[in-house]
Amino acid sequence: MADITKTALITGGTKGIGYGIAEVLINEGIKVAITSRSSVAAELAANQLNEIKAGYALGIGADVRDLASQQRVVDTILSQWGRLDYVIANAGVGHFASIQEMTPEQWHETIDINLTGVFYTAKATLALLKESEGYFITIASLAGTNFFEKGSAYNASKFGLVGFTQAIMLDLRSEGIKVTTIMPGSVATHFNNHEPNEQDAWKIQPEDIGQMVADLIRMNPRTLPSKIEVRPTRPGGR
Repeated sequence: MADITKTALITGGTKGIGYGIAEVLINEGIKVAITSRSSVAAELAANQLNEIKAGYALGIGADVRDLASQQRVVDTILSQWGRLDYVIANAGVGHFASIQEMTPEQWHETIDINLTGVFYTAKATLALLKESEGYFITIASLAGTNFFEKGSAYNASKFGLVGFTQAIMLDLRSEGIKVTTIMPGSVATHFNNHEPNEQDAWKIQPEDIGQMVADLIRMNPRTLPSKIEVRPTRPGGR
């Protein structure tokens, strides 16, 4: 009998939210391919995830800023597992500086990874998601609704990502593909060189976002929560 185990692609899956999502999905019985610009980091993280369920994680070096790189990821998943059911576009970067201090290089990296990278991920995966009647989920941010000082590049990328995701949701639901954007507030991750510690206990944890993804996947096909804002229960940040 053919293996009909569902599979997922998570960009930026070696740590933080991406890794937390991968852990939850593997525990749900879903095979997960995680990507990182570092092949070494991707393989190390996949090895750790395979300790949960052997053979359920695949680490791939890839750059979301390169469409050909994303297509190679899809080809690798097909050669290994023969299908793709879920895509979580999670890869992201943040540069925070006033407009006077923001460099063109920082601007382009933020927009290219956080926004154009999601477009490339979508272009590379949508044919397979149409076959599986799958799910495309983007990890945006409350920064896609709430602007803040020194956030010009990050705000622009996340405002754009929210708009992009909502627009393709309308494009793709008639094709049998569900699309949702998740907009977290403060999450305890390594984002922007932060080292999570006990003082982050009030924040959303990466596995909480993973549980949200699992809940979306399990939801009745007739129902589509297209945009989800999520905040810590207790105040302490956004």
